[in-house]
Amino acid sequence: MPNITLSIPEDIYRKIKKYSEIKWSEVIRRAIVDYLKKLEESKTEISAKELLDELGEDFKKSLNELDFERSVEGYERMRDMEWKRISTIRVN
Repeated sequence: MPNITLSIPEDIYRKIKKYSEIKWSEVIRRAIVDYLKKLEESKTEISAKELLDELGEDFKKSLNELDFERSVEGYERMRDMEWKRISTIRVN
């Protein structure tokens, strides 16, 4: 795993030293991953209206004919696929 070095102000360093039991590298690693996830989500964000417009009238008609149970089933499947995709993203 690659290493990075960062500089922090002296006062923050003193505060960190008070909590030596905390794995600060893990805290920073998680913060970086969370920030990257937010950046990636903001790049792919599209409104429902924009998506429906892009998919076209035929899709809108078929969506209106879809029953509630199948809608929920499809949503849950997409949610699970997205969770799997996000949880397997590697940060190099």
